[in-house]
Amino acid sequence: MREVLEQLKDLAGHCAGTPVWSLPDTDLVSAVHAVHDAEQMLAAAKLHLVREIDGRSLPVAQEAASTAVWLRERLHISIHAARRMVDLAGVLDKRPVLDAALSSAAVNVEQAHIVAKTIQDLTCEAEPDVADLAEKTLIEDHAGWEPAILRKVAARILAHVAPEVAEDADRRAVERDEKRAQQTRAFTLTNNGDGRFRLTGWLDAEAAAIVNAALDPLCKPDTDRTPTQRRADALVEICQLALRTTHLPENGGDRPQIVVTVPYDVARKELRQGQLDTGETLTAEQVRRLACDSQIIPMVLGGDGQVLDVGQSRRLFTGPLRRALVARDGGCAFPGCDRPPQWCDGHHIRHWATGGDTALNNGVLLCGHHHRVIHRGEWEARMADDGRPEFIPPAYVDPERKPRRNIYHRRP
Repeated sequence: MREVLEQLKDLAGHCAGTPVWSLPDTDLVSAVHAVHDAEQMLAAAKLHLVREIDGRSLPVAQEAASTAVWLRERLHISIHAARRMVDLAGVLDKRPVLDAALSSAAVNVEQAHIVAKTIQDLTCEAEPDVADLAEKTLIEDHAGWEPAILRKVAARILAHVAPEVAEDADRRAVERDEKRAQQTRAFTLTNNGDGRFRLTGWLDAEAAAIVNAALDPLCKPDTDRTPTQRRADALVEICQLALRTTHLPENGGDRPQIVVTVPYDVARKELRQGQLDTGETLTAEQVRRLACDSQIIPMVLGGDGQVLDVGQSRRLFTGPLRRALVARDGGCAFPGCDRPPQWCDGHHIRHWATGGDTALNNGVLLCGHHHRVIHRGEWEARMADDGRPEFIPPAYVDPERKPRRNIYHRRP
């Protein structure tokens, strides 16, 4: 093995030192994929070595406090990266399916970490065969999704592989998170000594939704300020508005509007967990508490995620139609875009000037950049048979022009 690794090292050095400017486009793309796949296979080989080193307690024999510390010193990596390496090596040793997937580059290292964590979490919630099924489902059905989306799927995988225990597990997780958020809530304003003051703190999902609802209207993108600068200015402006008030009513006046999406179990006639338009989950108790203290706009969904009822507040895109677009699209609907709904406009799929209706089945949320892309005419937006928007790329992006969708904002 030692001789093979030396040859591999020489080959890798040769590849790294070879100029790539002369490669045609197709070879350039295929080369990136080939190097990436080789990188994942080598990562699996390294993890096998780490597991064997850890199993023999070699680091301890060499006076290191732990295998992670030993790796940090030997490989010159951070202790965080070293610990993640040791943890994943241990999981691969016990999960041959995941090990084989990484060794064949069917999944990458980031995806393997997500699958490993999901397996560990499920082991605490369900029977071993459930974890096995979750592992198989994530690798075979979702390995083509990038880590951010895979992580969302993994967080809800229990509902797919063991629906009979999913509801109780979700309820316990939400209650646990709510309790922790309440106990650790904090806000500090620290003088940095250089003319700046640092804001730090923690909020629970309910409090964060209220703060976001107040800040977002004042954070519209512009070319002169960064997103963080806009949010800092918005916080100051809100405080200035409060200070201009001569007296505040006991109830604090009109509250910011918060949209809470609520699945309603018709069979059991009960309200279950709610989901804020920011994506955070609330317990049924939190939803009821907000309803008593704020202006709540209910967004009731059926089992298939279709909008059944939207509270009436304003007209056109600033009211129920806008909220319906947000509930369906979740943000910019253009494939691969993660812009939130607050930064998006409603776009007529069939232009209003040519007879297109201002209606949900003719509207789609698009951020400013992708709104301009669609109006240039190279990409085509259309409504699919299931009532969700999809986009046809130009031939230079995909010669077959297969329809694409955004899966960043997909609701469970």
